Amino acid sequence: MVRSILELLLLLALLLPAAASQDFDWTKNHQTSFYYGTFPTGFSWGAGSSAYQTEGAWNTDGKGLSIWDAFAHKKGKIHANDTGDFSCEGYHRFKDDISLMKDMKLNHYRFSISWPRILPTGVKSEQINEKGIRYYSDLIDLLLENQIAPMVTLYHWDLPQVLQEKHGGWQNISTAEHFHDFADLCFQRFGSRVKHWITFNNPWSVAVEGHETGEHAPGLKLGGSGAYRAAHHILKDHAKVWHTYDQQWRGKQKGLVGISLTADWGEPVDLTNQRDIEAAERYIQFYLGWFATPLFTGDYPHVMKDYIGRKSGQQGLGASRLPVFSPQERSHLRGTCDFLGLGHFTTRYISQKNYPSGLGDSYFADRDLAELVDPQWPDPGSGWLYSVPWGFRRLLTFVKTQYGNPMIYVTENGVSEKMLCMDLCDGWRMKYFKEYTNEMLKAIRDGANVRGYTAWSLLDNFEWDRGFSERFGLYYVDFRNRNKPRYPKASVQFYKRLISSNGFPNQREVDTWKRKAVETCSSSNQLLAAARRKSQGGQEHAGRAGPVHDEV
Repeated sequence: MVRSILELLLLLALLLPAAASQDFDWTKNHQTSFYYGTFPTGFSWGAGSSAYQTEGAWNTDGKGLSIWDAFAHKKGKIHANDTGDFSCEGYHRFKDDISLMKDMKLNHYRFSISWPRILPTGVKSEQINEKGIRYYSDLIDLLLENQIAPMVTLYHWDLPQVLQEKHGGWQNISTAEHFHDFADLCFQRFGSRVKHWITFNNPWSVAVEGHETGEHAPGLKLGGSGAYRAAHHILKDHAKVWHTYDQQWRGKQKGLVGISLTADWGEPVDLTNQRDIEAAERYIQFYLGWFATPLFTGDYPHVMKDYIGRKSGQQGLGASRLPVFSPQERSHLRGTCDFLGLGHFTTRYISQKNYPSGLGDSYFADRDLAELVDPQWPDPGSGWLYSVPWGFRRLLTFVKTQYGNPMIYVTENGVSEKMLCMDLCDGWRMKYFKEYTNEMLKAIRDGANVRGYTAWSLLDNFEWDRGFSERFGLYYVDFRNRNKPRYPKASVQFYKRLISSNGFPNQREVDTWKRKAVETCSSSNQLLAAARRKSQGGQEHAGRAGPVHDEV
């Protein structure tokens, strides 16, 4: 009898969050005019980076190989065969970069710790690289000396290559055991100084682009099952790391452990069409909900279990391609998110589209939907990233209603360009930041519990399979120059004023921000142009230093 009651209570606990999702009204998309006002006192403003994208020093001071080192060194995997071997040389220039952060008056800096820089083989019992420990310790100390809080990501995609070769990476649960040991070591060495930990960055990309499409390292194409298996192991690992921190470190260190999930917003093509509404919710649940729902409720979204299970049956499989959590694992997962990190860049319109089971196993076919864009949405040159500010507010409101209004830190938001980057007066980026942060402010007024915002990214850096052809940075990096000098774009001054005002005080003042920012970038343009002319004589970095072609 007692067991039956406990099982009933568990069932109710799992069903209640699903019912809460009905609070989100898909039929209403009220886009309101610009709102002038300020963010709550104590709101944290920051900028972000990741180890492989910025550090360089790929084989320096005892660092081991990562899957991205190996992947980028294979011809044809990365645009123009670029690599992150040198990138921004952030490993050697972190003091300069902290000076840039201090000048902007950032409240926090989000960066990642390279697993193979700390544990060259990925295994704690084999070797701890004290030089790697010292680098991150010095970085954290200098941030704190400058009143900048470190927000640390433990896994931003750079799995030690040894674990991929010997164990199959995230396809094998043993990798999760080694990651747990790595995380525990980081808590031990850095935890007294770090109050915000992020276990995984955008596990959707790790799963889908790393294990289904093969666009990202390790470049596997395990159609229809590999992505789900990788995600399953990552989720269980996140929960294990959270519990270790909660039981062993939280009492002494007083920090928080969360995860960073990236999600585009999906808007129904036709708000009066129930099938489009269901397709849009399915899009979000297969994207954000795939990872968020287990951490808040203990299990995958019902729609994922239904669709993948049904399609697996149609394909003649004896079981669903989506793995199953045991009752103990569901209990272990639920509630393991002190804060939700949310990365967001753009929006898609979503419509119902049936994919016949005969097309084969595919995460994308499992969803039965089509993604569309409005040709009127601004596109700064990167074909996937359209500026749709109202989608950000919709996403934040969805998270609030779906997951019981969790604490949110926006961990990535920004816009890239693929046009010729010699002009540092990036008006489109200032417009993007202005409009997206304003929609975030509206969401906070609506009741969303957003505590901080991280502009992506501090510097132009290695953009994964796009190499150096796409630039997100507030600071332009001249990758042709061996010293990788930084030049402020106009958006630096714009963001600096947004931070100092903690929002948008009034129309008159905000209207001057862009004008003043543009005035300051002309000198940077002149300095960059002069440096480029000087470098034409052959000062390009030898070897695989980065791009030597003009961006187009």
